[in-house]
Amino acid sequence: MNLIELAKIDCHCHVLDPQRFAYPTQVAYKPQGQEIGTADYFTQVMQAYGVRHALLVGPNSGYGTDNRCLLDAIARGQGRFKGVAVVDNQAGRQELQALQQQGIVGIAFNPSLLGNEAYDAIDPLLERLQSLGLWAQFQVSADQLVHWLPRIRHTGVRTLIDHCGRPELADGPQASGVQALLELATDGCSVIKLSGFAKFSKLGFPFEDTQAHVMALLDAFGPERCVWASDWPFLRAPSRLDYGTLLMLAQRWFTPQQCRQMMWDAPQRLFGW
Repeated sequence: MNLIELAKIDCHCHVLDPQRFAYPTQVAYKPQGQEIGTADYFTQVMQAYGVRHALLVGPNSGYGTDNRCLLDAIARGQGRFKGVAVVDNQAGRQELQALQQQGIVGIAFNPSLLGNEAYDAIDPLLERLQSLGLWAQFQVSADQLVHWLPRIRHTGVRTLIDHCGRPELADGPQASGVQALLELATDGCSVIKLSGFAKFSKLGFPFEDTQAHVMALLDAFGPERCVWASDWPFLRAPSRLDYGTLLMLAQRWFTPQQCRQMMWDAPQRLFGW
């Protein structure tokens, strides 16, 4: 099977267009140069690689809680895009509903970048997300998920885990963060993104040190609750990454049936395309 010919949904990518939507002055990191990727250019990338739809994630880098660029891309995307927004921890139901009406399917939380402490008071927000059927998307690293697992369970919010949970591979498969991921898999509704290998690999492409962890997640969650993502345009990447090579890596690691499920069937069902 040639993955370029397979209809696909990319479940984690960003759009950044600082010429049209200037970065807020208070953000800590402002992507520049090849990290910038406008919605118009990403649409051409999608066409080149047979990607029909994409789940756009509001980046903490560049925009913080400013969702204007994200919402503009969704509005102009003619059904190509849905989004995961970034909001203040106190975001109310009315604000969330307004975002939902504009194509937002979830809210992103990034303990990997900001620490667990930045989200200490979000249980009421998680409960609002649960009541609206929105996803809570967590990007965690190492053992951070241990902190969040009881709160996810308590609120019952639908949970989406970024980038394979970003384990510390040197700690091995018995590490508390990995075990928390495997425990989360038993709830039957949480979903994990098989993506972002460069964020936790120590070897670089083709990320051979990550494969055992990725396969363990695929086995635990099943392809019906795993989704593939590119992480385009590769913010803060430690070395060069390209869309095509990531697709070819997926073709080597996964069976054709698994690719169809993770790249089309599962995201279409989970995110409402």
